[in-house]
Formats: sequence, structure tokens, C-alpha cells
Amino acid sequence: MAENHTPAQNLAQASSGTTEPRSRFLRACWRLPVDRTPVWFMRQAGRYMADYRAIRARHSLLEICQQPELAAEVTLQPVRALGVDAAILFADLLLPFLPLGLGLEFVKGEGPVIERPIRSRGDVERLPAIDVRQELGYVLETIRLVCPELPPQVPLIGFAGAPFTLAAYMIEGQASRSFLRTKGLMYEDERTWHTLLARLADLVAEFLAAQVQAGAQAVQVFDSWVGALGVEDYRRYVKPHVAHLMERLQELGVPVIHFGTGTAALLRDMVQAGGSVIGLDWRVELGQAWAELGYGVAVQGNLDPAALLAPAPVLERKVEQVLAQAAGRPGHIFNLGHGVLPNTPVEAVQRTVEMVHRWIPVRQTAVEGGA
Repeated sequence: MAENHTPAQNLAQASSGTTEPRSRFLRACWRLPVDRTPVWFMRQAGRYMADYRAIRARHSLLEICQQPELAAEVTLQPVRALGVDAAILFADLLLPFLPLGLGLEFVKGEGPVIERPIRSRGDVERLPAIDVRQELGYVLETIRLVCPELPPQVPLIGFAGAPFTLAAYMIEGQASRSFLRTKGLMYEDERTWHTLLARLADLVAEFLAAQVQAGAQAVQVFDSWVGALGVEDYRRYVKPHVAHLMERLQELGVPVIHFGTGTAALLRDMVQAGGSVIGLDWRVELGQAWAELGYGVAVQGNLDPAALLAPAPVLERKVEQVLAQAAGRPGHIFNLGHGVLPNTPVEAVQRTVEMVHRWIPVRQTAVEGGA
């Protein structure tokens, strides 16, 4: 059962001595004191794990996502192997594209390919209304299977793509470096652009609400591609829709992690848009970024994923640097700045969890906004 508390409620509970979340991860999300810094990893289930490769050898990615028993097993694998403080649902950002009729295929060497991309206002207007509980019910069933199998102190994180990242995939049809088609529609037909993002914001809100109802105790919104935008474009074309999404998610009463990559210039606006926790990639210094954002928000990150492939002394130094930058303040969740790379040694991931858990936060006090 999800521990549905707002930050203010949790902080009030901390001072009154009443019930608080038991999970290190949830406590850190609400900026409550923890005995050890919680740690989990984006893409913590994946090809770097032999157990996952064994399943993947027999099933496609979509088959795993659409078969709740398989998706549940993959979700649980890293919890058993790594000792992490949170599980992340095994699914894919682009699963909503299937009921939307866009078509989705994962092509070896290319990644996801959208068969019928969005290119015009007519394409947007033809997108059907979908019932996420029915048409993405297999994701919700995965959550219902996973939650009873998790240790009581290990919550499940649900997730979805952010409106901009979903729109960019829809419009480009595949991964992109320039996002020319996306920005072209954004600049040339602003009305259509805002119609599309408004629809996506509502779809994501409904999908994440359904995940929480199924048992997810926190959610993460992935804006993986939003770093392609400058500040002015983010404010004009994206931020209002993210703010609307975050306002709806706040009503769920669970922590919301707002994450993007390449977002150093956008972080202040992301905080203003909303989220209990702001995800930081490895391109920013955690301590400096947190000071600029203000300590009234929790942060997640931000080890470079490549550091997990470095020699042990280098990895240890980099892990300690991240922890030192957090300075023992309540509200830090250790993670990578992006996902675990496929060729990462599983032993390095295990070693990182152990190093984080050995680090004892020394400044932990429940605070409403100050350092």
C-alpha cells in the first residue's frame, strides 16, 4: 500500500513524532532524515545482468513488457542482486504509442522506431482517446505482481515519459540528434504543438495515477530529450504543460521525481514546473546545483554512468565526491546521471551500493527549506 503523504505532512509528522515512512528512499524524497543515503539506478534492470540477458534471449523487449509475469521478474532481479533501496518498474516510455495507433518497433542497432509518426495537425487530431487502465493494463498488472514480492522497506517507482520527450519521439519517428522535425512543428504550428503536448500531459497524468492506484509508491517523469531546448523555448513551448502535469501528479500524494538530461540551463525552470525531487545528470556538480535550486527540493543523482566501468579506486573516489557534495543534507537520493550502460560489470554496481550504504550522513535534520 502506498504511503501517500505530501512533503508538508511528512515534515509535520517528523516534528510531532507520529508515523513516518519507513523506506529510506521515501524519507529522502520528502527530505526527512535517513540512516544511510538511499540508492537506486536508472535502468537497474538490463543487459548488464546475466539473469536479464537469459530472459531477453527468449523474448523481445515488447514481449517482456506485455507479459506481466516476465516484467515483474525483471523488475525484481536487481533488487535481489544489488540491495538497492527502491525498485523501478520494468516497462518502456513509449508503450502508450501502441494504443495510440502509432506503431512501435525496436530495431537492433537503431532503437525504437515509430511506424506512423506525427507530422501535421491532422495527425494530432486523429490520435484516439485511450483508456490507460484497459489498454495499458499489463503495466498495472506488473505493478500488482511486484509489490507483494518487495521487502517492506523497498518501494516501487512507477514512471512515464514527459510530454516533450514523448512528442519528440512521435514527431521524429526515431532517435535524433538535431530534433529538426520536432522544432519545426513547434515553431511553425504553435497551436498544433500545444494541442499535442496538452493531450500528452493529460495522458501521462492518467497513466501515472493508474500506476499509483496499482501500488507504485513514487513516480518518475523522464524528460530524456528536453536538454535539446534552450531556456526560452522550454519556457514557451514546454514548461506550461509540465507544470500542468506536475499539478495533477501532486494530487496523488506520492513523491514525483522530475528528471531530464542535458538540463543544466533548465534546472531552475524545472523546479518551478514542479516535482518533489529533481534529477541531476552528471554534467552538473551536485552541490552547486542543489544550492542554486534551493534546499526546499530533494535531488537525485548524479554519478556519470561511465564511472561504473572505471578502476575500483576511481569509482570509489567519484562516488565519494557525489556524497560529499550532498553534504549530509536530508533529501539526497544517490543515482546515476542517466541509465546503467549495457557493458557495465554487475560487480561495479554492487560495489557502488555498498559504498553508498557505508557513508553515514552527518547533517540529517528535517527541514522545510533551509540548508
